[in-house]
Amino acid sequence: MKQLTRKSIGEFASKNTGYVTFAAMVVILGVLTGGGSLRLLSWQNLAIAEAVRALAALGVGIIIITKGIDLSLGQVVGLCACVSASLAQTPDYVSSLYPGLNLPVIAPILAGVGVGALFGLLNGFLVAYGKLPPFIATLGTMTIAAGLQLIYTHASTVGSLKNEYKVIAQGFLGPIPNMVIYVAIAVLFLWVLMNHTKIGKRIYAIGGNPTAARVSGISVKFETMKVYLMAGVLYGIAGVLLSSRLGLANALTGDNMELDAIAAATVGGVSHSGGVGKVGGIVVGVLTLGLINFGMTYLGVDSYYQLLVKGFIIIAAVYLDMRRAA
Repeated sequence: MKQLTRKSIGEFASKNTGYVTFAAMVVILGVLTGGGSLRLLSWQNLAIAEAVRALAALGVGIIIITKGIDLSLGQVVGLCACVSASLAQTPDYVSSLYPGLNLPVIAPILAGVGVGALFGLLNGFLVAYGKLPPFIATLGTMTIAAGLQLIYTHASTVGSLKNEYKVIAQGFLGPIPNMVIYVAIAVLFLWVLMNHTKIGKRIYAIGGNPTAARVSGISVKFETMKVYLMAGVLYGIAGVLLSSRLGLANALTGDNMELDAIAAATVGGVSHSGGVGKVGGIVVGVLTLGLINFGMTYLGVDSYYQLLVKGFIIIAAVYLDMRRAA
């Protein structure tokens, strides 16, 4: 009976590595910080800091489920942030990209999301119909997005944004940050999509066995396009919210975010072998890496060591994923 219990615990931990890791991190940091990491303010700050990464991780997560990858994520988020910020500048700002322009708040939001959607379509077309390896296709679009960002902003910071635009991400609904509400809506939408619709079943089928999916009547190319489009829309929303939260955008906005997002999805249990991954797990992966950064900063650990720890965690997550798949 005792051996059976240990075996059950081991199986549960193996199947829910991300959740177990997150719970362990909460307990460990709670002890090390004397309860400081468990305070409401700490969780609010963590949620605000990780909200944009959560949206990006959700986007790249569903791509990884199809056995794809997206390296353009960070630069696309940055470009979306710059485009939306440029249309939300105060009209009397002397260094505005569009002096005198005074658009309603919805305009920069739609522009930022639209740019993300266009890049999603481009990535999807190159992968699905151009038959380029996702790594190469998105490496190319990553460079394109970086170049467009520098050309569009003239390599300068886009600042002096309207207050009504900044409050989109900086506001609160009671004790709940607006950023948390946006992520919760995105998570709920994707959870329903992935678990209770034909689209979700097709996405898992394509990642599990694209040949079998094609034989069963699924239009693999078209569904793959839709996945990259959805991811692009999420990147666009992330870019809008990032510029709104920071109150500005520049060439460094979104820089290296693709690494954090892919790492979070991996830690959250999304398999790079395809066909495996949960929306909830992706969010837990984001929070786990966020807790590591927050905890080590709180404890005064040098940022260089934070990168080392994050790297080892990513390697461990991939190793465990490969063990499960074997």
